[in-house]
Amino acid sequence: MTLAARNALLFIAACAISIGAAAQNAPQPRQKKAAAAAAAAPVLYASRADAMALADDIAARRNLDREWVRQAIGQARLLPQVPKLMLPAPGGATAKNWRVYRSRFVEPIRIRAGVRFWQDNAATLARAEQEWGVPAEVIVGIIGVETIYGQQMGGFRVMDALATLSFDFPDAHPRAADRRAFFRGELEQFLSLMDRTGTDPFTPRGSYAGAMGLGQFMPSSWVRYAVDYDGDGRIDLWNSAADAIGSVAHYFKGHGWQTGMPVWYDVRFEPDRLQLPALLAPDILPTFTATRMAELGATPLGAGAAHAGPLALVELQNGGDTPTYVIGTENFYAITRYNWSSYYALAVDALGREVAAARGR
Repeated sequence: MTLAARNALLFIAACAISIGAAAQNAPQPRQKKAAAAAAAAPVLYASRADAMALADDIAARRNLDREWVRQAIGQARLLPQVPKLMLPAPGGATAKNWRVYRSRFVEPIRIRAGVRFWQDNAATLARAEQEWGVPAEVIVGIIGVETIYGQQMGGFRVMDALATLSFDFPDAHPRAADRRAFFRGELEQFLSLMDRTGTDPFTPRGSYAGAMGLGQFMPSSWVRYAVDYDGDGRIDLWNSAADAIGSVAHYFKGHGWQTGMPVWYDVRFEPDRLQLPALLAPDILPTFTATRMAELGATPLGAGAAHAGPLALVELQNGGDTPTYVIGTENFYAITRYNWSSYYALAVDALGREVAAARGR
């Protein structure tokens, strides 16, 4: 087995949850099949008319060398199992369970690695917090959940992953057209970035969805938010912890992070007037004032009672047990801009808090 295949297998087995909400819940055996498929005899996109048409379109609109774009897309390999990872697991959906989800991320290996990462990068984390207002524990939580602080950044060629999802995204997906368009946009951003930085498009490695580096940035996020935070004249989200830290903080600031605002508050229900369906209707989008939430039977506790901005009641299922509820702020919502999942956002917060506590012990 090649080194690339071993890396792919290691990444998939250890990171069952990454950026795509559907892909996050893919069982381990399916991920192993994806790694095995990546090592099989390649099927290239050079013979696909739709691939070559997109190559010509990208070259024209981005003012890139047409033959370079055609060669890049044409030599990309179909990863046969990757489209399957975008679909729900066969046999029906597994019941969501916040306690199980949390245990995958808030565990001793990640906490110990997080303490080391924080100790090694304390000055940079403090600088990012000062500059963008994003707490160090949130940045540490993101990088820990995404890649265990760089231990699992993915072994797929990004070019292959993006091409596969651009041209062979599964039609069975309920949002296939939108997702296919999304990945074609990411492919375009990736090729433009590779041209601008003089990088071979087949060199970068990442997740099966094309996410890269310690913080698992998609190409469009790299273009918009990645920063040279170590001052060496280039952006390297794989090897520079400083660049990754600064880029994650910049990402959150660009998605509405508000300095000093908590991520969530505890809640007390008033059974006699609780209107749970109305409270949950906006999902995780902050919509209600603290006063209105209390009127609907969900009273924010502590400082939440005086919170000035919009809030959301967040429900997290626990299998067959009673759900967990918190009141999310606009900063909770900002974390979900990284991954559209309330479970993800609360896991990021929880891991960051646990690392901070362990660091202080």
